[in-house]
Amino acid sequence: MEYKVKTVDEYINQYNGEIKERLQNIRKAILKVDPSLEERVRWQMPTFWKKYNVIHFAVTKNHIGIYPAPEAIIQFSDELKDYKTFKGTIQFPHSKPIPYDLISKIVEFNLGKLH
Repeated sequence: MEYKVKTVDEYINQYNGEIKERLQNIRKAILKVDPSLEERVRWQMPTFWKKYNVIHFAVTKNHIGIYPAPEAIIQFSDELKDYKTFKGTIQFPHSKPIPYDLISKIVEFNLGKLH
């Protein structure tokens, strides 16, 4: 039976080296915007919640996927032009730097939907 992580810490701590560091920095970029976001694990991904899912992330073989919802991808399409995007997904390849400031801006945008 496959082990299922229960916390964001467990998810991050299953990785080592640069991947773990990238995940920690993504988490910091998200929580920098709003430290009161509730951390959950949904669909086996770290999920940040405030009345709704604000953003998720997950590691795959070749990239870290960020799942901010389609509206955010449309809003930041110019800044995301160097990355593969899909309806609700952004792929940050392991071979490229991650734009942590952009992740923070995406979280700010998604939280703006609260008001």
